[in-house]
Amino acid sequence: MDEKEQRQRFQKIIEQHKGILLKVARTYCRNEDDRQDLIQEMMIQIWQSIHKYNDQYRISTWLYRISLNVAISFYRKNTTRAKKYTELNEQTAKIPIEDKTEIEQQLDLLEQFISELKEIDKALMILYLEDKNHAEIAEILGMSASNVGTKIGRIKDKLEKQFSQLNS
Repeated sequence: MDEKEQRQRFQKIIEQHKGILLKVARTYCRNEDDRQDLIQEMMIQIWQSIHKYNDQYRISTWLYRISLNVAISFYRKNTTRAKKYTELNEQTAKIPIEDKTEIEQQLDLLEQFISELKEIDKALMILYLEDKNHAEIAEILGMSASNVGTKIGRIKDKLEKQFSQLNS
């Protein structure tokens, strides 16, 4: 594949699957500037790896694997910076916004709770909420399907407890 074909393939992949990059970035970065930086890092890694893509796997699986690996590395590098923004966001998040419906408020809370999870647990929940089955999640994250099921069950229990504590 020459460079022009590679560029066209890259542009097509990004255009068709940009939602994956946006979803991962939104889960791992609360700050908009950090999200944009992370998306750029993901795109660089996809560009550098596009020649390695094996057509026997689904493109979404390949993209999730790259995006999540980049996001986890990015998150670890920027932990102290993220803590400063998290503290600020936690203070401003307590300001009630009356225009939001109950469902929107619940979704915002779910997003907040997921953002507070460990890196790998965030990845599990992103994929779970994308309706990926345990085998697909296991393939993307490089773990066994039974381990995926166990971890998802524990995370769901933890999230339920967090919602219960708010409602009591």
